[in-house]
Amino acid sequence: MRYVISMILLAASLSGTAHAEELKIGAAVSMTGSFAYADVPAVEGMQVAIDELNENGGIAGKYPIKLDIKDGRSDPAQTVIAAEELLSDGAHVLILPADADPAIGAGLQATEAKTPAFTTVASSPTLPLSAGEYVFGNFPADNLQTTASAEYARDMGYETAYLLYSPDSSYTQLPLYFKDVFEELGGEVVGEGVYNLGQQNFSAIVTKIEAMDPQPDVIMTAAYEPDFPAFIKQLRAAGVEIPVIGSDGIDSATTFSLGDVVEGVVFTTAGFAQDGNALSEFYAAYEEKFGREAETIYTALGYDIINIIEAAVKEAGTLDGESLRDAIAGLSGLEGVVGKITYAGTDRAPLREVTIVRIEDGERVLVSQGVPDGSLVPDPEY
Repeated sequence: MRYVISMILLAASLSGTAHAEELKIGAAVSMTGSFAYADVPAVEGMQVAIDELNENGGIAGKYPIKLDIKDGRSDPAQTVIAAEELLSDGAHVLILPADADPAIGAGLQATEAKTPAFTTVASSPTLPLSAGEYVFGNFPADNLQTTASAEYARDMGYETAYLLYSPDSSYTQLPLYFKDVFEELGGEVVGEGVYNLGQQNFSAIVTKIEAMDPQPDVIMTAAYEPDFPAFIKQLRAAGVEIPVIGSDGIDSATTFSLGDVVEGVVFTTAGFAQDGNALSEFYAAYEEKFGREAETIYTALGYDIINIIEAAVKEAGTLDGESLRDAIAGLSGLEGVVGKITYAGTDRAPLREVTIVRIEDGERVLVSQGVPDGSLVPDPEY
């Protein structure tokens, strides 16, 4: 009789294991190319969270997670191909690249398949609107970031500003949101410079700024690698010491390797590690796993994507795409490692705190954190 009971218990145990439903996350991200600087660390952060959950049987102890990565090469067409393959393989959630341009086409594929999708760190507020009701942002949106940076600029007493942006990428047009808020707060934009992605010669723009009389109080740009390093080095080499406000795209090892050239540069980002907070604890876990320090906040944003997915699966109680989408859209005040995350009442671009950081002696120094004045946030446009 004891043998029969043991066999019944063993069969029940095996049956429970067999019915564990694997959650497939497909990442059609940029492991190479111009957006790899953001997507690679974001994927590493995702892996930290996935490993933690899988050590305990997966989400809610019954949904082990499998991450499948296909390189979209920072190219829109290749990203669509990668997304199609992952969706065909049964992905329950799709991860999209760190920029709206390669993410939109793949996001449309996700919406057609009724599969929830997240960008790693793309911050365009128009991305979720363009790609469909199944696509969610993860980073504080451009119009939210620039509301914070424009408020900071006016608090610093800056009356005039010069904008540097590129028409080649929606992200690099972030200064246009800054203009809206800066002028709303009584500031004046006195000049604009336009560049092409990958441009390494900024001499014409630098000469123009140098010749302005009076010179603007501040320069605002969303340029990122390799453009920002080229611009700031040429600007400072020309003797122009105008304060510069950037965005999260410059929060990279390359920027911090520039030394005195970037001293005093201010930028917006998603969080700041302090002793004992969730972000510093995540960084410790990251270092333990990879044997090196995290170089960018993008690792933590990747980790938070898995936090969001976990909360949605628990709320929905299923891996059905429509149910997961509804659960994500209803999340409010979810504690992430970089602060609270809210999708409820938004257009799937999350409401998050914006952090402002200054570079001092090669280190990040916290300037401010908080949710900007909602009445000043411009409507999604770029």
